[in-house]
Amino acid sequence: MKAASITDYRELARRRLPRFLFDYIDGGSYAEVTLGRNIADLEAVALRQRVLRDIADIDLSTNLFGQRLAMPVALGPVGLAGLNARRGEVQAARAAEAAGVPFTLSTVSACPLAEVTVGARAPIWFQLYMIRDRGFMIDLMQQAQAAACPVLIFTVDMPVPGTRYRDYRSGLAGAPGLGGSLRRFGQALMHPRWAWDVGLWGRPHHLGNVVPVLAGKTGLNDFFAWMRDNFDPRTRWDDLDFVRQHWKGPIALKGILDPEDAREAAARGVEGVIVSNHGGRQLDGVSSSARALPAIADAVGDRLTLLADGGIRSGLDVVRMLALGAKGVLLGRAWAWALGGAGGAGVAHVLDLLAAEMRVAMGLTGVTRIAEIDKHIIAKGGEEWAETR
Repeated sequence: MKAASITDYRELARRRLPRFLFDYIDGGSYAEVTLGRNIADLEAVALRQRVLRDIADIDLSTNLFGQRLAMPVALGPVGLAGLNARRGEVQAARAAEAAGVPFTLSTVSACPLAEVTVGARAPIWFQLYMIRDRGFMIDLMQQAQAAACPVLIFTVDMPVPGTRYRDYRSGLAGAPGLGGSLRRFGQALMHPRWAWDVGLWGRPHHLGNVVPVLAGKTGLNDFFAWMRDNFDPRTRWDDLDFVRQHWKGPIALKGILDPEDAREAAARGVEGVIVSNHGGRQLDGVSSSARALPAIADAVGDRLTLLADGGIRSGLDVVRMLALGAKGVLLGRAWAWALGGAGGAGVAHVLDLLAAEMRVAMGLTGVTRIAEIDKHIIAKGGEEWAETR
């Protein structure tokens, strides 16, 4: 199968990856209602087509957090992504570097920060959770600053992990001991290309950034146990002071869905907010990112850098998010599917696709610069919530 779109890469990843890995990337929490809303609500934003405009010179470049980017897109943090291809985060970071966009490394990545920063010459962004072990957090921030990571993505919507039924059905979660390991091993054997490329030659298979605190327990079950035990449910707004004390660059809070929380973030002096419901992987039944975005843009869009993620499956979706008020977007499943389906070459192709599709969307809505994309390119008579801005 030759991939021509992001959703084609989803199918390639489904065919190539063991079920436990594909379902981990692809799934959401509970009945996956919010996961579906992210896609449907974004698709429902009708663009306003214009004609007879000079669109010969379309420029996708923009500035985010003082960085000049080739387009308003970053690869967002995806846990365990490095298991989708051999040393997968390194491959993805290189693809992002070649495309002139940032790559964000998750705290729970397979490849450690040092490996990724050596493998990709351009500085990467780093993502962090609020963890009970504050000393470990300080160490991670120090490592990221030593590696010249220019932006800290601080995820705030995970004081407790969401429940994802697909992970239980596949054996990734809730299957401790030898039984779970054998189940996953059997799934790997059914996908020999992945077993050869990643299972055999992609070792070590553990979470590089978290290894120092796992005390030698580096299996997937140990990872989920560590998450349950170490994410801090007592986190409060005042804890941002702790993060700011140890991080000197821009901070973007990821996981904001409510305008009041966005205003509080702006009042606390963070440089950015990411409108996100964790890809529908945390609290099922909440608003889609697209539906939440306009009100948040009205509340704080002139006070900080506003990004968004959730449901982006094309360059048209990127333009829709910008029209709803974002200054840029983070990709999640899109690049993880591409990595799983075709490695770093797949990620590079997805970024090329997004750029080409953005050019078409911009040209046919009559804009040639990213700064020109706003609510005026949304068609009248579309979704009422998308017209309020």
